[in-house]
This record gives sequence, structure tokens and C-alpha cells, in this order.
Amino acid sequence: MEYAQRHVRKTISNSSRGVVGGGGAGGGVQGPNRRANANFSKRMRRRLVYKNGEVNITQTNIRKRRRRYLADIFTTLVDIKWRYNLMLFAMAFTLSWLIFALIWWLVCFSHGDLDNVGNQSWRPCVMEIKSFTSALLFSIETQHTIGYGFRHTTEECPEAIVLMMFQSCFGVICQALMTGIVFAKLSRPKKRAETLMFSKSACICKQDGDMCLLLRVGDMRKSQIVEAHIRAVLIKKKITKEGDVLPLYQFDVDLGFGEGRDRLFLVWPVIIVHKIDQDSPFWELSPEDLYREQFELIVILEGIVESTGMTTQARSSYLPGEVLWGHRFERLVTFQKENGQYQIDFSRFHNTIPVDTPTCSAKELAEMTAAGQTPDQTFCATRNPDDLEDEEEDEEEDNTSLASKSDRYLKHNGHYVIKRHGAAQTDYFGDDFDSSKLSSSTDLGSQDLSETLL
Repeated sequence: MEYAQRHVRKTISNSSRGVVGGGGAGGGVQGPNRRANANFSKRMRRRLVYKNGEVNITQTNIRKRRRRYLADIFTTLVDIKWRYNLMLFAMAFTLSWLIFALIWWLVCFSHGDLDNVGNQSWRPCVMEIKSFTSALLFSIETQHTIGYGFRHTTEECPEAIVLMMFQSCFGVICQALMTGIVFAKLSRPKKRAETLMFSKSACICKQDGDMCLLLRVGDMRKSQIVEAHIRAVLIKKKITKEGDVLPLYQFDVDLGFGEGRDRLFLVWPVIIVHKIDQDSPFWELSPEDLYREQFELIVILEGIVESTGMTTQARSSYLPGEVLWGHRFERLVTFQKENGQYQIDFSRFHNTIPVDTPTCSAKELAEMTAAGQTPDQTFCATRNPDDLEDEEEDEEEDNTSLASKSDRYLKHNGHYVIKRHGAAQTDYFGDDFDSSKLSSSTDLGSQDLSETLL
């Protein structure tokens, strides 16, 4: 925290007086770097929910935790990792073999079978048990019903018959438990959630005259998620009227619940729209405020797995630096006229293109619209390549905040090709992405063979 405070003071002081560019005749005074402030904000705030859906929470000081875990042993065994499960079952089988082998050996020893080995007139409790090793082999054969035919019980010892019945029941129960746990781990709906995709960035743009927050979800499998619905919460600090500070307060983000837009039909990637109205936590948020805010938008997608009938849940989150102002998502669903099929290009799933968007907040836009005024400026996401700086790349595989990757602009045929999130995308200056002038930039064939839809 001391380092962070010193860094904040240093950044503010440099931004207020400007930083002198050096090393050349073109060096000058640069203004405050908004992108650097956004990246600093992302580094300062650690995620509550990682991009892969895991929760960044550690629970401590829970009384009687082990006893409560053992009370629900099946769920505990399903939740632990595979290596611990396999080790536990190997130890359980090995110990059961050894314990029952010892009991068999004691039964034979008490009956005197070990003292009359080789006596043809002696009737032992178990045939062909001569030592502890042979008792161990008989224990394994009994528990797993192998039955090689050399060792078997006789009617001489009732305790041997009772022991054989007990070990047979124990073996069946142990194998059934292991089979159920393995099946439950393989068919967990958590694994199905890994094939549900969320866009790496969210977008804010104008849609139907209102400011809207957009994000994209998709399913890469052909088997559908039945009764899929989505919801979102915003984790942000709140100060109550009494002055109490709630650092992790959950604000509800309406994704069209009243209109039914939160219930999805995921046959193709769907763009989720949150209308920024006066009930939205983004109502008074402008582009400058967006880079200074500290919040986390958590998106939760739930549904029933069609193949197993179990409910699955997929999660993702967005930090302020992952919300792009003045962008919308690139269209990726194309109808192929040559074969009559719809084609989804997932290589463009995370790609966005800039659109003209007011630089004011949704509240200010609504006030100006009500007064019959228009915004003085519109925000266009196209930026000068000379004003951009390379940014650090975070390689912790979604376990820390997603650092912004370096943007490389290559001017070509009137548009910019951008390297964002490891995938190439194109920023066009026009509003209509699907015009005939831009059809040559796609990889889905000519305009007469394909038609871009979504």
C-alpha cells in the first residue's frame, strides 16, 4: 500500500505538470496518459472472479471445517482433485486387502490350519492358505470375486463364512462408491461451462438512441444449453447515508429481465445489451470517469446441460480497463449461399470496431436530448498510432487482472488493422461494417456467396 500511494502521488504529479519527452528534436510535453491510468487502476484492483470463472476467495478460521467436510464425504470427494481421489482409492483398497488378509490369517491360525499344512486328513477353514502371503491373495480374490479356483472356504469354520460375506459386501460398496465418484467427476456441469465463451472486453456505445453496455456470449458446442439465462452484478464501493463504507457492495445490472432479453437461445453467439438508464450503476459514468473508477462487472450464465440434464453455471468478469467506450462487436455469423448454411467465425468473437459515441455520460445525454440539444463531441475509438505506447502483457492465464495488450496499428486501404487480445481485428471509419466496400476484408468469400448477418 505504501508503494501504491507513492506511485499514485508520482503519477498525479507527473500528469498535472506534464512529462517532458526526450531523446530527439520532436520531444515535447505530453499530457496525462489515460491508458496508463487505466492500466494502473486494473493492477491496483485484484479480481473477485477470474476470467475462467473461478472465485478469488480464501476462507479461513472456520470452526470444525474437517468434520463438516467429512459429514458430506461424497461432495468432498467429488470436489477434490483427481490425484487425491486416485491416491485415496488406492490406499483404501490396499488397506482393506491387508486388513482382511490379517483377519483370514488369524482365522486359519486359531483353527490350526497353519500347523497342519500338508496333512491330507486335516480339513482347514480355507484351502491352500499356508502363510500371510496366501491369505493376502485370498483376500484380494474374495473382495473382487476373481476366483482362480485354488483357494476357497469350507464348511468347517462358520466364522470364515461370515467373514467372506462381510468382505464381499464391503468390496461391492467400495467399488460402487468409486464408480459413482468417477462418473460424477466426469459429468460435472462445471466442465460443460468451460465451452461457454465470454468476450474478453465489454463495449459501451449508442444503440436505439440510448447508451448501452454490450458483451458477447457464445457456446462452441452443438448441444444446446436449455433454459439459458444470464444476469450480472456490479461489485463496487458504496457509502451509506450513515457514513458506513461497504467495499464490496453488489449493484444489480439489468440485462432485460422485464422484457425477457435475459433468456437466451444460444445457437449462435448472442450480444447481451444493458440499457444504461437512471437505474443503472453506469448512469453518471463518462469516458473519463470510466478509467478512474474501480469496479468489477460479474456476468453469470446459467442453464441446463442438454445431454445430462444438470444445471451448469459459467462466470466471467470485466474490470474498467476492459470496457471499451465507443466500440461495438464485429459481426461473425454469415449465411453461405453456396451450401445454404450459417457459418460462425469464432476468430472474430472478441473483435470490436469503433463507432461514433458521445463523450458524455448517459445522464448528460438524456438531459441534452430532452432539451433538444446534441452533444458537442462524439467519441471515436480510432486513435493516432504515434500517441500509443506499448503496454505490459500479463501471462498469468486469467488468474490476475487482464492487462491490456499492445496495440499495433497498420494503415491499409483506409482502415487500421489492430492487434488486440492476441487476435487481429480491423477498425473501420465508417458505420456500416457490412457495406460492399468492406466485404473484401472478410475471409468468408465474396458478397454474392455469403451474407453477414450477426
